[in-house]
Amino acid sequence: MSLQIVTANLLRNGLVVFLAENDRWTSDIGQASIADSEDAARALLGRAGAGEEGNLVVAPYLIEVAQGETGLRAVKNREYVRTRGPSVRADLGYQAGQALRPGTAA
Repeated sequence: MSLQIVTANLLRNGLVVFLAENDRWTSDIGQASIADSEDAARALLGRAGAGEEGNLVVAPYLIEVAQGETGLRAVKNREYVRTRGPSVRADLGYQAGQALRPGTAA
């Protein structure tokens, strides 16, 4: 089985986040909790349900990731783009205000 993590969007602002240790949500994909088996993936998704029930995140789901030289990277192009922010102009969106992006957590 491939490696998987849980992603969702924060309810308050729509930013893409990942489920990390201690059921914390982070915008840093490198801090995401990783599942390496089907059972672990199901358990991870189950833990994500608390964030949805608590109105922190919307629609958590599993995505496939790979470990690369620079850390975790989403395998599918759609998910890779989601993790990077708007792709039209780099001066717009959360990637323009780096203080809002890396390492922020809910």
